[in-house]
Amino acid sequence: MQSAEIVIKNGRVLDGSGNPWFYADIAVTDDTITYIGKDVKGEKTINAEGLMVAPGFIDIHSHSDLPLLSDPRGMSKITQGVTTEVIGNCGSSAAPMNKRLQDYRNKYARSQTAEGFVYDWTDLDSYIKRVEQQGVALNIAPLTGHSTIRQNVMLDDNRAPSDTELNQMKQLLRNSLKKGAWGLSSGLIYTPSQYAETDELIELAKELKPFDALYASHIRGEGATVIPAIKEAIEIGEKAMVRVQISHFKVCGAKNWGISDKTLQLVIDARESGIDVDFDQYPYTASSTGLASILPPWVHEGGMDKLLERIKSKEIRDRVRAEPVEEMEDWSRLMVVHAKNNSDYEGLNLLEIADKEQKTPLDAMCDLLLEEKGQVMIVLFEIDEADVRRIMRSHLGMVGSDGRAVSPESIPGKVHPRYYGTFTRALGHYVREGVLPLQHAVRRMTSAPARRLGLQDRGLIREGYKADITVFDPVNVVDKASFTDPHQYSEGTEYVLVNGLPIIEKGVYTDRYPGKVLRKNLS
Repeated sequence: MQSAEIVIKNGRVLDGSGNPWFYADIAVTDDTITYIGKDVKGEKTINAEGLMVAPGFIDIHSHSDLPLLSDPRGMSKITQGVTTEVIGNCGSSAAPMNKRLQDYRNKYARSQTAEGFVYDWTDLDSYIKRVEQQGVALNIAPLTGHSTIRQNVMLDDNRAPSDTELNQMKQLLRNSLKKGAWGLSSGLIYTPSQYAETDELIELAKELKPFDALYASHIRGEGATVIPAIKEAIEIGEKAMVRVQISHFKVCGAKNWGISDKTLQLVIDARESGIDVDFDQYPYTASSTGLASILPPWVHEGGMDKLLERIKSKEIRDRVRAEPVEEMEDWSRLMVVHAKNNSDYEGLNLLEIADKEQKTPLDAMCDLLLEEKGQVMIVLFEIDEADVRRIMRSHLGMVGSDGRAVSPESIPGKVHPRYYGTFTRALGHYVREGVLPLQHAVRRMTSAPARRLGLQDRGLIREGYKADITVFDPVNVVDKASFTDPHQYSEGTEYVLVNGLPIIEKGVYTDRYPGKVLRKNLS
């Protein structure tokens, strides 16, 4: 008879491969799955009768770089069964960070950070050291952000880099890759990534190939420009000869609804031609971002100082009014979720705020940004449910939250419910609605992102793999978070093990910190 420290007995095993479940007991010793079969004796037994036993979920698209420094429990994610988060997405990463960028972030990157939070590290090593000194409940795998390395060299200049500057950016990226970063991310609607031409991104992406690292992109537009934006991401992958992850794949704006069949076909065609492109998705009809990001790119030039100075001007506001971006076509779809100095506006849309202040929506927006020093978060209701379902049915997709690991105590204001419910919404609502079979949903959360990232020992229930394991109730698993009341933990996740230690037992957090910072080629 096999023996182990922990045995998970009587459960139905969904091994992460996409195969149907099977009955087996899982033996865990130290941080490793040591045996899968029957007749196992353990020092501790977890009875999983009536439950599904799956690999721990891997959030391929997370923004928990800073929240886990404020609250290392990762409560909104571990209560969904997430055991690993890929951080540093959408072009913004914790590192590298020179003194000039530290000062900028300490002034202007304060949204949804705790009081007294200080940016005080420099490179990936010193960021990881800070995480490891305080401990963390789940694993994190860092990407390096294109905006971040560009700001280290050029701040927010709207121009192409010189040869010297491009080489400096390449060196920063190589340094991070050598320290264990899993790839490069870009956020091509955000300053300063949006100022980069395709050639700059190709040259940087070429640095990934020797490391077999990933290029993950928030593409240049997800509305009217979504087709050329996807083509650009594919071109970068083709010319740099690297694999591409298109982040939070969707179609935004009512005028564009229904074209997800065309956007999916672009990915299918690229793969048929030999370009390795995949994508991730969150299961919601709303996105979320900073309010300032919907202003045209020219307003952002030079950074937040310049932006705030510009939007004081009636002339600038009139110019924006004359050249409105897509998001300004329906102000009622833009809901404020965090405004520190105007918390009574949280939960209201820009049209309602404008009515309260007896202003135009654009003036109300600009005045709010000025009062908050640019630190306003919004939710945008801009996605059609039919597109969500069509994209979800594609076997090329994965589940990614585009959210942060938080708790009601750690973050001010409201948030997008995806922080709390992405994985359980897919497992509950969309599986029970018949959009996805359960085993396929689990594959998109486990082996698919592990393969995409390059994790060799996680994402499957296999002997010799790390014991990141989620045990959930397939009948009762449910997301509770809503847009009006987002700070609600999911239900139905009964047990979660990270590196062999239970951090959720019978649905209750155990106050343990067994998570690790995973480094590519060093983990």
